[in-house]
Amino acid sequence: MTPRDASDGNSSRWSDLDRPPLNAAALRRALVREGGLWSQVEVVQRTGSTNSDLAARAAEGAVAEGAVLVAEEQTAARGRLDRQWTAPPRSGLFFSVLLRPAEVPVARWGWLPLLTGVAVATGLSRTAGVDTALKWPNDLLVTVGGEERKAGGILAERAGPDGVVIGVGVNVTLRAGELPVPHAGSLALAGAVSTDRDPLLRGVLRSLEDWYGRWRAAGGDPAVCGLQETYAAGCATLGRRVRAELPGDRAVTGEAVAVDGDGRLVLATRDGVQEPVGAGDIVHLRPA
Repeated sequence: MTPRDASDGNSSRWSDLDRPPLNAAALRRALVREGGLWSQVEVVQRTGSTNSDLAARAAEGAVAEGAVLVAEEQTAARGRLDRQWTAPPRSGLFFSVLLRPAEVPVARWGWLPLLTGVAVATGLSRTAGVDTALKWPNDLLVTVGGEERKAGGILAERAGPDGVVIGVGVNVTLRAGELPVPHAGSLALAGAVSTDRDPLLRGVLRSLEDWYGRWRAAGGDPAVCGLQETYAAGCATLGRRVRAELPGDRAVTGEAVAVDGDGRLVLATRDGVQEPVGAGDIVHLRPA
């Protein structure tokens, strides 16, 4: 067995043998390299929110672009609209990254959560052998018992004038009895060929580095770098009748027909109007 990082000396980290701790030293050796995106990889045993922690460090100027903060457990993790999100220790991948896309106009930064979704789905499909899909704008879907389930989510937040912190949470070994809600899922429940979090995290971060590099080199143009086409191909929302629950207690129902150049979901309503949706909750009303 590969020795695991034991910097805190806490033997309770091995209390669940199906959920061994991440090997922080091995992750750093594999991911931090000269000329690469990832500048540091830190693994903490427990924190409130990796997004909050990394954003605070970025505001202090304490971390460079490419900093990665991973937690074995989060006690105050947040999803979109400040929803709370919890999971047992070491049952998933809970991490945040700091990006500073100086070459890209701020108007195109809205593509970063969608880019991260593509990268996470691609990385997990390769390493876990699980078919994944994306629900606009930031949910990762897997199939459990023929039913579509949410197994992960993404939250992007500004960090100062020139940075974005992107948080990712993915359920890896969550068991049926541990699901927070009936429509949740995990890679294990979806039949993953591997639930070893070390190679899963490496695969996701390498995929994110690749997609971020392409997008940045294209000046953030999602069509030029292939991001818009790839996102649409993997988006389970397109082609479905959906309800968009918008800010201000407004809702729009229609068929999701496209993701436009600004990353907005375009709905075709019954009266023939095409309405772009830039923010809100999307409810799938019928199967694809």
